[in-house]
Amino acid sequence: MSGIFLPNANSFLHSFPSSSSVYVQKQSLRSQLTICKALNDDSSALLPSVLSKRNLCISLSTAFIFSLGGRQREYFDANAAILEADDDEELLEKVKKDRKKRLERQGVINSSSKETEYLQDLVYKLSKVGQAIEKNDLSAASSVLGKTTDTAWIQKIKSAFNKLSSSPEEKTEVDTFNSSLASLITSVAKNDVEATKTAFVASASAFEKWTTLTGLDGKLRGL
Repeated sequence: MSGIFLPNANSFLHSFPSSSSVYVQKQSLRSQLTICKALNDDSSALLPSVLSKRNLCISLSTAFIFSLGGRQREYFDANAAILEADDDEELLEKVKKDRKKRLERQGVINSSSKETEYLQDLVYKLSKVGQAIEKNDLSAASSVLGKTTDTAWIQKIKSAFNKLSSSPEEKTEVDTFNSSLASLITSVAKNDVEATKTAFVASASAFEKWTTLTGLDGKLRGL
């Protein structure tokens, strides 16, 4: 990438004041200051004339400073342009990588119809469990969940999670869901209404976050 901007870098370096030009400008400033001093020492001049000459000295000195400042601004503007071009190149590469990742993820989802069905079944089960808990009917919730995490539908869910989870964030949400689901089943078995509600909210929240991260939130009905 640096090779692409090398010609620009050389041109903007040449625009920076050389040592010889700076020396000439310094000599010019000394001359201007000498003239100013001579004008100020002329006590016979009238006050308005003295002020006018002083203003002329200030203007000459200011112009000299601004001439250096302008060159420095050109230097920094050129440098900023190079940095901005680097940022644009990096942003373009990031966009390309993100697009490639989305396409790859979409390809995995499209080829995972069976896993998608397992997850759709989970949505329905969570809906039924939520309705039962809202009515404090934990026996109905237990009939949907089962007694342990070794049931067939939970094993299918875990296999779907394993196939469709790739990023650390997604895997973290899967771990949270599995842990919360285990707590939910245990709380229902103990007939602990408050603990059941807490575990259910944690399970549903983790699953919702996971579907958002994976892009499945638009494919599953009932979310």
